[in-house]
Amino acid sequence: MKILFIGDVAGSPGRDMVQTYLQKLQDKHRSDLTIINGENAASGKGITQKIYKQMLQWGAHVITMGNHTWDKKEIFEFIDDAKNMVRPANFPEGTPGKGITFMNINGTEAAVINVQGRTFLPAIDDPFRKMDELIEIAKKRTNIIFVDFHAEATSEKQAMGWYLDGKVSAVAGTHTHTQTADERVLPKGTAYITDVGMTGPYDAILGMEKDAVIKKFLTGLPVRFEIDKSGRTQLNGMIVTVDESSGLATSIERIMINDDHPFDS
Repeated sequence: MKILFIGDVAGSPGRDMVQTYLQKLQDKHRSDLTIINGENAASGKGITQKIYKQMLQWGAHVITMGNHTWDKKEIFEFIDDAKNMVRPANFPEGTPGKGITFMNINGTEAAVINVQGRTFLPAIDDPFRKMDELIEIAKKRTNIIFVDFHAEATSEKQAMGWYLDGKVSAVAGTHTHTQTADERVLPKGTAYITDVGMTGPYDAILGMEKDAVIKKFLTGLPVRFEIDKSGRTQLNGMIVTVDESSGLATSIERIMINDDHPFDS
């Protein structure tokens, strides 16, 4: 099975890139399962039902989330009915939505799990122990398990990768919006990357207008951050190939599309 994952979609520039390139990437890589992190898809913070449905129409199978899951109030109106969306599974018991979902792809099931780190982020439940619980649930149905680990600290992401090596198919780091160049298949067969990167503004700072962010650093004063809609755009992601019987990865490849790295069909 080939799994295509697209990193944090930021605002309308990110959505435009998904709409433009998703089908092209699926055709190029002959992907079977497509996952998109959409926690920044609505103006850089949160997601709406309209955007969720758009992404599914464009070809996504599952939308993962993160620390901005609750930033749009309407999420509470539809998340429990959004069977193709997963939010961090280690939010406390009773939180709306779910942290794991199963997709049937051409007769083969795959589990998609979303968990959130705790270093430099809100101190929610332990993502490591939560993963133990979810892997036990997933293994009753499938060996193919994809994990979106939404975390700030590189060390916490690497720790999760090593902790889950051989237990899941892939661990994709999200949240920091800057693609790392450490993709590899770990010794026991889990594909890993510290951060898959962001899909959205290219001439910006983590997707936000440069001048506002620089002003914040220069003055220390409160500044309103807005998605940069005036500059060039980018798409970051990865493609993982998984052996369907063992659930272990055989390869991982980074995807980067921008003016410096044009799409090669």
